[in-house]
Amino acid sequence: MKYADELTKAMDFLAKDPKTIFLGQAVEYPGTAMTNTLKNVPKKKLIEIPVAEEMQLGISNGLALNNFIPISIFPRWNFLLLATNQLINHLDKFEVMSQGLFKTKVIIRTSIGSQRPLHPQHQHVGDFTEAFKKVLSTVDIIRLEEPKDVIPAYEKALERDDGKSTILVEYGDYYNEK
Repeated sequence: MKYADELTKAMDFLAKDPKTIFLGQAVEYPGTAMTNTLKNVPKKKLIEIPVAEEMQLGISNGLALNNFIPISIFPRWNFLLLATNQLINHLDKFEVMSQGLFKTKVIIRTSIGSQRPLHPQHQHVGDFTEAFKKVLSTVDIIRLEEPKDVIPAYEKALERDDGKSTILVEYGDYYNEK
């Protein structure tokens, strides 16, 4: 079982749910290692978003409020930082602000950028997992450290009924190393 193969299987699993929709940068067109893990996802479930991270998560929030389950893909934590307003002030607070009426579910897929064989510089390799765990109160964060962790984590994110959204943190270096 290889890390990248398990991610592909997880995306295939998510794609089978009629409520899921995948959106982000390089989901329909090549551009990141994550693109390859979406190769079996039907094109009608893929929405390519320009480099506009806050808008992307805002769209994801709107889809979730309308009973879809968006899989919002941010290829690096550093890019997800640009959607912090939508993440902290909206997605994380929907249930509280609505007094329990809205329990949205967004699955956010991000990565600690690959440093090998070529270091892409520091704006692409941040790991903000611990910082966001301190700020978020209703969004769960799961690191995917081993291939065996991948499918159970994505199954949990999809099947959970507690009204929580999930950020799944991948390791870019593991695509070729594990």
